[in-house]
Amino acid sequence: MRYRSIQEDATVNGVGEDYLTVTGETLALGQGFDAKSVTLRSQDIIIDDNAKQTFFSDIDNPVGEVILVGSVPGRVIGVLEESDGGFGPSVTTPTIYMPYTTVMSRVTGSTNIDRFVALLDDSISSSAAETAISDLIESRHGKDDFELRNSDSIRQTIESTTGTMTLLISSVAVISLIVGGIGVMNIMLVSVTERTNEIGVRMAVGARQSDIMQQFLIEAVLVCILGGLIGIGLAFAIGELINSVGGDNFKVIYSSTSIIAAFVCSTLIGVVFGFLPARNAAKLDPVEALSRD
Repeated sequence: MRYRSIQEDATVNGVGEDYLTVTGETLALGQGFDAKSVTLRSQDIIIDDNAKQTFFSDIDNPVGEVILVGSVPGRVIGVLEESDGGFGPSVTTPTIYMPYTTVMSRVTGSTNIDRFVALLDDSISSSAAETAISDLIESRHGKDDFELRNSDSIRQTIESTTGTMTLLISSVAVISLIVGGIGVMNIMLVSVTERTNEIGVRMAVGARQSDIMQQFLIEAVLVCILGGLIGIGLAFAIGELINSVGGDNFKVIYSSTSIIAAFVCSTLIGVVFGFLPARNAAKLDPVEALSRD
């Protein structure tokens, strides 16, 4: 594919006038094909954002420009919105679209259609439609020489896999929180034992049980929040490492909701697992606490 002095490989797709409706893609500039474009084998072209950046990086609106597809000139009538690429590696190869009749007669010289996409009405079952389409094609071809891909089945598989992974990760997270909470509780119990004299002195000078309990609860919460901050920092560091290695193919997205949830969980773990040590400290007898060595 060539535009002026720029020549690059590109993917050429032959499509019908309903292509954008079926795929749900939208135009950033220009217009799409109509029935007349297909019937008259028009040499109109729709380009994707990759093609725009490759061939028209210095032009704000390439609609109306003429490019060569092989030896066939075509006029740009539309530019697609930039795609997020969906799941998996992003596609950077320039892609252009022409009426399938034009591609057949003027570009490839082939009358074979290698694939088509069907958009179902909401009232029709995808499995029933898949069976009907399969039966129709097989009756036309006389043999099973084709492959059907049901996006609904793919979506259900992805949702099932995602649900399983979410359950697994959640289970690991809950176990980690419990283990971490037990660790905090043990640390605070040791702290209470080592600071028995200090607790006795505070009680002797007028500290109430609620004051002692509040002190140790605050300490437990601070320990857990510190652990949460370290965990968030590690998550950001690992995320940036993945982003630097994955490039544009894989991006880690940070959620403010997750950060808030981490702080809330840290606080709750501190309160729940710090309660027993704090209660033990508050129930110490001042005389006994002062007499301990």
